[in-house]
Amino acid sequence: MKILANDGIDQAGQDMLEKVGHQVVTTKIPQDQLHHELPEFDGIVVRSATKVRSDLIDACPNLRFIARAGVGMDNIDVDYARSKGIPVINTPAASSIAVAELVFAHMLSLCRFLHQAHRDMPHRGGSEFNALKASYAAGTELFGKTLGIVGFGRIGQEVARIAHGFRMKVLVHDLIFDQQPELAKSVVAQHKVEVLDLDSMLPQCHYLSLHVPGLREPLMNAERIALMPAGACLVNCSRGGLVDETALLAALNSGHLRYAGLDVFVNEPNPLPELLEHPNLSATPHTGASTLEAQERIGIEMAQRIIEAFPA
Repeated sequence: MKILANDGIDQAGQDMLEKVGHQVVTTKIPQDQLHHELPEFDGIVVRSATKVRSDLIDACPNLRFIARAGVGMDNIDVDYARSKGIPVINTPAASSIAVAELVFAHMLSLCRFLHQAHRDMPHRGGSEFNALKASYAAGTELFGKTLGIVGFGRIGQEVARIAHGFRMKVLVHDLIFDQQPELAKSVVAQHKVEVLDLDSMLPQCHYLSLHVPGLREPLMNAERIALMPAGACLVNCSRGGLVDETALLAALNSGHLRYAGLDVFVNEPNPLPELLEHPNLSATPHTGASTLEAQERIGIEMAQRIIEAFPA
């Protein structure tokens, strides 16, 4: 097959596909030109940048598959593609460690003021060293704190494993546990966590980390943010739309939330400027899976899934 990897693919995955005879093109085609160029291809591999919507799918009658090099598929009209008989493939396992580690990078950066120190030290460190030291003296520890995890799939489970290393108490919420009570019991035993409904969990969370697919309405709206204890921290390395950013900004401004860590935003790639500039926000530009190791794993898993679905 002729495959367009429009947002790139790790060399290891490309090599695997080419070894079995597929042609992989990694030249970036702008979104507004895909309608003209994509019909020449049998399949497309995207990350989060390229959108594969129903109109593009209709313009490509020979498209045999759509692949997302990552977990979330919000940028693909999955149901529509499958209704047309086009398989949609993703790589749910490959980026779990990278995303989980980024969650803790945000938490550690915030609780020890690293995000602010990195801004201040180059300009004020030489002349105001002691003043900065005093201003950062109120750091806190993760040890003994309670972490709430919303969504307990592969990434949520990896976050829990790391949290136990910091000797945090871990609470989890996942809708599947309401449907499968026996699964909840198994998860508690295996991962040493406590399963709760969301509104019962939120008031107990010093830290909250989100790991669920995109929703039509924000999961963390003003009402749910208000349920969190004063001085808590909200981290979102999942989907931008999960958090009402106006409500988040208000909670940061009022001091109800002490910190927030965001890797994803509602209006990517143009996040709300007032949010980015907030001194109590640790921000990254949607880099949850952006480690060399994760990208190699993603490329390999993607290639394996394509080869399994379409043997040469």
